[in-house]
Amino acid sequence: MTPINSICILRLSAIGDVCHVVAVVQAIQAFYPEAHITWVIGKTEAALLQGLPGVKFVVFDKSEGFEAYRKLRSDLPETFDILLHMQVALRANLAAACIRAKRKIGFARHLSKELHGLVVNERAPASDRPHVLEGFAAFANAIGVPHFTPSWDIPIATAQSQWLATLCGTHKIGAQDKVFIVSPSASNPERNWLPERYAQVIDYASEQGFRTILCGGPSAQEHDLSCAIQRDCQHPPINIVGKTHLKQLLALLKRADIVLSPDSGPVHMATTQGTAVIGLYAHSNPARTGPFGSQALVVEVYHQVLLAQTGRNAMSLKWGRRLKGDNLMAQITVESVLQRFDKAAHALVCADE
Repeated sequence: MTPINSICILRLSAIGDVCHVVAVVQAIQAFYPEAHITWVIGKTEAALLQGLPGVKFVVFDKSEGFEAYRKLRSDLPETFDILLHMQVALRANLAAACIRAKRKIGFARHLSKELHGLVVNERAPASDRPHVLEGFAAFANAIGVPHFTPSWDIPIATAQSQWLATLCGTHKIGAQDKVFIVSPSASNPERNWLPERYAQVIDYASEQGFRTILCGGPSAQEHDLSCAIQRDCQHPPINIVGKTHLKQLLALLKRADIVLSPDSGPVHMATTQGTAVIGLYAHSNPARTGPFGSQALVVEVYHQVLLAQTGRNAMSLKWGRRLKGDNLMAQITVESVLQRFDKAAHALVCADE
């Protein structure tokens, strides 16, 4: 077997996807401990993964336009043994063209688009119905890494631990308190659940002895949603929406006992920390994009909506098909979410015994 001394990973975005790729990178590191790994990544995503052991990050800032490609070519003068090109978006394909590598491994043909096939010379094996993480794992398999159970080691620095301790101290959250995190907003507002229903779940969690924290980004949409949730709560949560950066959020998700969120990055960030996630899905198939470690806690209406819209099931259509509609999330009931909450809470009790 030809030695593998240098590997370049190309996955620019998004938060959930790069969380999946971390597990793949760390499996590669375990199998090829002497290989130097460079990861070409987006600016926001690099902030989350800062300090990842044994990985050199090269930030690709898409806001710089064509200058970003020139800089990438300049920043990577070497020829890698392998490029694992793990994104099919056009900007990623153009970036791949700037990276020198003896072997450039991309997605299978039926998954390729936007010139992906023109910038690779090998293809990763493809399962017909993989979870996104399993699709990425195929790239590791393509270079000899055997099947692995995903695990993650994303550093949480002292500064983030101190921030979390301050937050808990300010709100009198003790080490023994159970913490319920609600991250209510997805990047696409149509994937958000209803504020009054989030409020009912938060009130229920409070009655079960959980301390609830609302978190999210700084956008006006996220601020408005969090305020609407608070107005409907009889037991208002701690609201830190817009007050955290990604590393702080990661520390908070690690401290959490249960997380509730629609299809969004925090679902997968929480998964990397081993935290139970109740994922809410109507627009995408959770078997493909849901929380990898918490599939049993998913609440989904995707399959019933797909059948209603198309008259067909997921197995007979293109894998990963997304659904459209402003009111699909309204079909998720509070009762179904509370059932998953009780299941997750019961697992916590069993783990403590």
